[in-house]
Amino acid sequence: MSLSYKAQKKIILITFMLIPLALLLTFSYYPALDLVYLSMTSWDGVSPTKLWVGFQNYTELFSDPMIFSIFAHNLAYVAAGIVQVSLALFFAVLLNTKLKGRNIFKVIIFLPFIMNSVAVSYMFGYLYDPASGALNLVLGHLGLSDKVNWLGNPHLVNFSLGFINIWRFTGFNMVIFLGALQSIPKELYEAAQIDGASAMQTFRRITFPSIVSIIEVNMFLTITGAMEVFELPFILTKGGPIGSSDTFVTKTIEIAFTFGNFGLASAMGVVLLLMVGIIVTLQKKIILRGGD
Repeated sequence: MSLSYKAQKKIILITFMLIPLALLLTFSYYPALDLVYLSMTSWDGVSPTKLWVGFQNYTELFSDPMIFSIFAHNLAYVAAGIVQVSLALFFAVLLNTKLKGRNIFKVIIFLPFIMNSVAVSYMFGYLYDPASGALNLVLGHLGLSDKVNWLGNPHLVNFSLGFINIWRFTGFNMVIFLGALQSIPKELYEAAQIDGASAMQTFRRITFPSIVSIIEVNMFLTITGAMEVFELPFILTKGGPIGSSDTFVTKTIEIAFTFGNFGLASAMGVVLLLMVGIIVTLQKKIILRGGD
């Protein structure tokens, strides 16, 4: 018995929906649920048995102020992220004009994003070297202090690492903004020009409202990335000096693989997930006023 065209169409649509749904359940929702389960157990990561302890890991986590104080280190990355998005928007608006050589500038700004993160980390390790680093050498030639220990000073280390993210990801955000800017009808700008609107008025009344949803996406990626920083402090500082560059993720990895407390580490993972959700919600409702 042959199926009707409508029935065949439904079967095809359902089949195509089942594949991504199965992948989502397998690689996103199941690991998340398993993480919640592990967070309520005492497990060393090796033993086949997992002792159920309920909310004991969460009690230990919330009763240890030192663990949550590490989030203060992530604030430097959040600040760097705001600068990063602002610079990306500035460059996107600038390079969306008929600026001479704009394609070359686009390539130069975007190029750091395609570089390997480990290579970038080691490159900046040489740049920040207090004895023979290029940055201190330039500062010395300019008559400024050439004795700055960029990665050894507890007050500077997180900002130094945050600057690397600015350098690396500004181009990625810029490309996203450029795509959004090029989708804005040119007739709107022509009408604004006829009405005598200034560049700032045009940006506030046309450009910004048209790309506010894209700004929200970039802020989402930036803030979640700032909360989940791992490779830069892990490679360059190992959390030093004296734990001043530890992030919540590096601490989670340390508790899991160094101290063998996978239950507590899983609880930290769940808390981080919830905190990212809260921050993103606040961003949508307060900072960007919902983007609607």
